[in-house]
Amino acid sequence: MASTRGPGRVAAVIPARNEQERIGATVRAVRALPHVDLVVVVDDGSRDETAAVARAAGARVFRHARNRGKGAAMETGAEGVRGYEADERRSGADVAPRHLLFVDADLGETAGAAAALIEPVCAGEADMTIARFPATRLRLGGHGMVVRLAREGIRRATGREMEQPLNGQRCMTRRAFDAASPLAPGFGVETGLTIDLLSRGFRVVEVEVPMEHRATGTDLRSQLHRARQFVDVARALAVRELRGVRARRARADLLGRIANEQVQRAE
Repeated sequence: MASTRGPGRVAAVIPARNEQERIGATVRAVRALPHVDLVVVVDDGSRDETAAVARAAGARVFRHARNRGKGAAMETGAEGVRGYEADERRSGADVAPRHLLFVDADLGETAGAAAALIEPVCAGEADMTIARFPATRLRLGGHGMVVRLAREGIRRATGREMEQPLNGQRCMTRRAFDAASPLAPGFGVETGLTIDLLSRGFRVVEVEVPMEHRATGTDLRSQLHRARQFVDVARALAVRELRGVRARRARADLLGRIANEQVQRAE
């Protein structure tokens, strides 16, 4: 049986919607990254030529017939990687699960800086890395309120202060991804991922990378985007807060039963 196991192979997953202008450059930059031997683009209901451009650039493409949101696109991409690995095994290869690199479709050539996210994961130093854009490149485009919501929610849930909690450029082990599945829907996915992994004891590290994506404007469409993002992040936080309350109640009930049993034995 041929072995394709190594220090860590990486599959890149790129959720994309209406990104025909930039997806080609992003795919080409990601394909050139160390350890990356598979690039998957998930076309999340695009109305342009995103899928065709991505395929021409060398990506394997999966398509959603309608827009299902970023979280669903990430899950579709990860499932596509699993299917590819299953095909490799059926052909006789000894395949270890690949780490997963998630990058935004509009990064263009700056996606090549994702090497800094990959190395700590492949070296076993982190379970998930999160990109931290330099201040000169970070353009919130009005997202400050959403960032503050996510940052405070993560701090309350885990005690960690994340500089850029909404940054979608992340590399993680397959074990970490599976532990956080199912992912929070829509734009709540990054906040949910961070809380879920930190809560389970996974090592999460922010890494400064010189990337740059398209800034969100101030027109009506951009404002609606921010509103959707705010709602999705708030929903992800609420679900995890409720989950925490239930867990605390369950622990309290268990401790109460144990205490009652001890009292009964003493009597």
